[in-house]
Amino acid sequence: FSFSGKKARTFDLEAMFEQTRRTAVERSRKVLEAREREKEDQAEKEFRSPRTDSSASASSTTGAGSTSTQRYLDMVGDSISDEELTGPSMQSQTSAQGPAEDTDGDDEDDEFIGPPLPPGFKDSDDDNDDDAEEEDNNPVKKIPDSHEITLQHGTKTVSALGLDPSGARLITGGYDYDVKFWDFAGMDASLQAFRSLQPCECHQIKSLQYSSTGDVILVVSGNSQAKVLDRDGFPVMECIKGDQYIVDMTNTKGHTAMLNSGCWHPKIKEEFLTCSNDGTVRTWDVNNEKKHKSVFKPRSVQGKRVIPTTCTYSRDGKLIAAGCQDGSIQIWDRNMSVHTKFHCRQAHAPGTDTSCLTFSYDGTVLASRGGDDTLKTWDIRQFKKPLNSAERLPSFFPMTDCCFSPDDKILVTGTSVKKGGGSGKLFFFFRETFQKLYEIEVTDASVVRCLWHPKLNQIMVGTGNGLAKVYYDPVKSQRGAKLCVVKTKRKERQAETLTQDYIITPHALPMFREPRQRSTRKQLEKDRLDPMKSHKPEPPVAGPGRGGRVGTHGGTLSSYIVKNIALDKTDDSNPREAILRHAKEAEENPYWVAPAYAKTQPKTVFAEVEPEDDETDKPEWKKRKI
Repeated sequence: FSFSGKKARTFDLEAMFEQTRRTAVERSRKVLEAREREKEDQAEKEFRSPRTDSSASASSTTGAGSTSTQRYLDMVGDSISDEELTGPSMQSQTSAQGPAEDTDGDDEDDEFIGPPLPPGFKDSDDDNDDDAEEEDNNPVKKIPDSHEITLQHGTKTVSALGLDPSGARLITGGYDYDVKFWDFAGMDASLQAFRSLQPCECHQIKSLQYSSTGDVILVVSGNSQAKVLDRDGFPVMECIKGDQYIVDMTNTKGHTAMLNSGCWHPKIKEEFLTCSNDGTVRTWDVNNEKKHKSVFKPRSVQGKRVIPTTCTYSRDGKLIAAGCQDGSIQIWDRNMSVHTKFHCRQAHAPGTDTSCLTFSYDGTVLASRGGDDTLKTWDIRQFKKPLNSAERLPSFFPMTDCCFSPDDKILVTGTSVKKGGGSGKLFFFFRETFQKLYEIEVTDASVVRCLWHPKLNQIMVGTGNGLAKVYYDPVKSQRGAKLCVVKTKRKERQAETLTQDYIITPHALPMFREPRQRSTRKQLEKDRLDPMKSHKPEPPVAGPGRGGRVGTHGGTLSSYIVKNIALDKTDDSNPREAILRHAKEAEENPYWVAPAYAKTQPKTVFAEVEPEDDETDKPEWKKRKI
């Protein structure tokens, strides 16, 4: 929202109180001095008054007499008014009468109403003008780094940062697949995130950004489908995945390989941009998740496909820029996706990942952070040669950031370090000359992401050891981290001693009475006596063994067998005789088989066998044995 009119004044209460105190002390001192001076003047006037009266009577001219009389009345009036000093001091009265006697006739003095200003007072506008002049002379004073807070995202690299346009909420994403939401107004000094989720399952988060209205969030991860979440982290849409078996990427509906980066359109709140390892840059509409809006295909000098590693819109949204793996930076008109409008083939070293592209707020300068440890600025109207370049800025991550300050005069980027190789730093360069103005040692790990919010005037930094740091200045910064550091930590609630709250109803029927809660110690003692609840171990087996368990004489089955080999358990009786011993009893008193088949069992018929010498006279069928 933009408002027209005069800029509202800002007031520093502490400075005003201190100024008021000093003014009161100075005024009291001057009042005392004025009173002493008035007493001395009054004594001198009383001493000279007879001489003045005689000279007035001796005068012969009327004009001289009137003049002396007027002078006498003025002195008498001054002495009367000075006896009791009330109201503003003499200096204030003089200042109040001064504008009427001033020959310049300034309009501001003529319109002055109310008590006069204390001596030494300066208008807040004058102070702001003086401070602005000092900051213009020394840009380092514009950097808000006097205070910092640390947000613990996790233990792995914070690879994505996002702030909504109002600066109320911060989102962080990392290599641990988590996306965390931080609300500055709702946090206390404990600095805890109010929500944590994994929107893309087991894929590293590459980029997070709020839309221009702040109501939705673009999430770009290691898979081929970008997601859009609302402010509370609930999914709104997911881009479709393209057909990976189609050669021409224009004919696919979505990306077919891992995403690298993405961003929102600065003017159109429903449109966003993504780039992928499939060699395309695509624009999407939030309301249409079935297909992309347009496709841009970067090409090398030979016309071959190259992979874009980062992409961005210009500040007005009319241009789309992409940094590619062959070291080139290619820029298209948003409405013409075939040929590039601007391009630089050797912007960075070939084979390195250009990790960031960002336009200045005035839209004339493009800054690029290369994987060849350089930071460069370009004028897209003269795109063959960089305006300025800074070297020896190590970058180990494919999403190392760079950003402009809110006044467009400072360029910020971070550096990477190996484990145990020192501290990651945040470097500040003057945009016009690329002179290094300032540096901040952030932590003993790489500095990956950096973000300078224009409304809050605070710098957010994501590091390689899972930290998100916020740098601010209590005077120059607004809201943001200043809201949560002043809040005390909430007291932890003590755990309730009773697991269940009972409502005592004395007049209830016995059948509705709840059982009285018993002591835990007595219940444990009672359960200890119960062998089932206490799981009492089985006693050792006495004897050779039973129930499938080996006896105490041997710890193993083999020892048990060896011990029992010597035992004489052989039965010398004939097994046939042992069985036939019960045959007569079974025939006379059948119990198992015979009663079951008593009614259906046929009668037994045995064949009659004749002597062998008569078999020759028998027919053939009688010779067969049954």
